[in-house]
Amino acid sequence: MEQNENRPKVLIIDDETVSIDVLSGLLRPFYRVVSAKSGESALARLDTQTLPDLILLDVIMPGLDGYQVCERLKLNPRTRDIPVIFITSNASEEDETRGFEVGAVDYITKPYRPGIALARVRTHVELKRRGDLLERLAVLDGLTSIPNRRRFDQFLEYEWNRSQRHAHPFSLLLLDIDYFKMYNDLYGHAQGDACLRRVAEAIATSMPRAMDLAARYGGEEFACVLPETHENGAQAVAQRILGSVRALKIPHAHSKAGEHVTVSIGVACMIPNTEKHPLDLITRADQALYKAKRAGRNQMSTLGQVSETEEA
Repeated sequence: MEQNENRPKVLIIDDETVSIDVLSGLLRPFYRVVSAKSGESALARLDTQTLPDLILLDVIMPGLDGYQVCERLKLNPRTRDIPVIFITSNASEEDETRGFEVGAVDYITKPYRPGIALARVRTHVELKRRGDLLERLAVLDGLTSIPNRRRFDQFLEYEWNRSQRHAHPFSLLLLDIDYFKMYNDLYGHAQGDACLRRVAEAIATSMPRAMDLAARYGGEEFACVLPETHENGAQAVAQRILGSVRALKIPHAHSKAGEHVTVSIGVACMIPNTEKHPLDLITRADQALYKAKRAGRNQMSTLGQVSETEEA
């Protein structure tokens, strides 16, 4: 049976192929199922791939055991909210207690009854998806339906720290709709809201990578977070956004930058280290944005990439 991409995703972590096959056969009619045969490989996958809705985790494995894997999952902001169910032959009260102490939501002992196991998986997946929905609503901008400032702040902080650990380049775009107050004054706030929605969609669709984030920064200003991206890559994204917004051809009779709605973009790139802070990157992007505005708007501008050894 084909695995529908809209179905919940379950990750099985178990070093025994037979156990993985049995669980996969039980779950696959209802879920997308992926597996890993060690804690180390599972953690590496979770750092780069789409996260599962639930993890089924064996306790006894070579290398990192299940308890150690669960502890690491709960320490990582990216994975700490994924529910973990231990599936193991260890049935003592001490084992179950330890499982809950390290963050598991349930504990299924082998041999298990398939119907009971499936019911427990279903319960925790549904709880996770309801929680995810509430979280998404809390971090989405009500007008444009893209992430809001709160989500931007969370994402920027997490990705900045991750880039610092791996010494990866980190880029940020700040965008402003040109002469938007004049647009609102001429066409009215209803049309202004429609304009914001269309520009937001154009920005988001110009960023196809799942690891990037486009957010409404405030008013008519937007921000794009681009982890693991050099300045050249960030400039390429900025050019796509400029083209996408121009292609909307939204009339703007009072704009001094053209006949249609346009945006100005500030591009900043750093390699994070302990001497710098995300606010330094925001400040540079803001300075580059004002540089673009002073140069006539409807364009992007950059101050250049800041290296590890350069003063922020």
